Amino acid sequence: MTTQNARKLNALEQTLPQGLLVDAQWMEERGYSTSLRSQYVAAGWLVQPVRGTYKRPLGDLTWQKVVVSLQSLLHRDLMVGGRTALELQGFAHYLTASGPTTIHLYGQKSAPGWLTKLPLKERFLFHRTQTLFKHPLSPEQSTLSQYTTSNSDIPLKMSTPERAFIELLDELPNNESFHQVDMLVEGLRTLSPKRLQMLLEGCRSIKVKRLFFWFSDRHRQPWLDQLDRKKIDLGTGKRMLVKGGTLDPKYHITVPSDLNAPV
Repeated sequence: MTTQNARKLNALEQTLPQGLLVDAQWMEERGYSTSLRSQYVAAGWLVQPVRGTYKRPLGDLTWQKVVVSLQSLLHRDLMVGGRTALELQGFAHYLTASGPTTIHLYGQKSAPGWLTKLPLKERFLFHRTQTLFKHPLSPEQSTLSQYTTSNSDIPLKMSTPERAFIELLDELPNNESFHQVDMLVEGLRTLSPKRLQMLLEGCRSIKVKRLFFWFSDRHRQPWLDQLDRKKIDLGTGKRMLVKGGTLDPKYHITVPSDLNAPV
């Protein structure tokens, strides 16, 4: 190995933490050519979890480290949200010890194609934030929180429980169960009405906003009376969400018949 290549390898060890991964573009931008990367892989100094990605050989690859890599090294605007964010922040008491099996990621731009090909037991599901919210919601607007795990020293960026609740409702009825969401909403008694107000006013989805109030009324959430409903557009007309369900007369959405009553 030449002195220059040795220096570059040493620099790589300083900039690429164990367990995290980067893509070919990241390597190219730092002067690691295709041929040099091939040498590192052949020598065992780098491994490729999937084509186009690289990591140092030590340190298990976990979904948390993948997300940290995307956020901190590759500077993607992706964040953990929806059900996953609620689970990680302790709002899903029935979560198994093995952790979440689906990792919901939210961002304005698509996730890299290699993400779904990684050799992990969890699967990643990407959602575009602009389909749910009118404007990008920045960290300064207090809709993001951080979560530190034993898998990484760098915290994950994720939705606050308020934002994750809105994101979860967007998955009904096709990708989430009314009954599971109902159990989860029951425990959301400490949410911030200020954050909820901002999120609901910025939400594009009439369906989500009606579901929000339907579930919240059903569980008599303590923060509900602090919301200014006049500033939240619930639209007009009926929305059929459950085939053969019962039409709720207040919010004009069809819901499962066995849930159409306060708890």
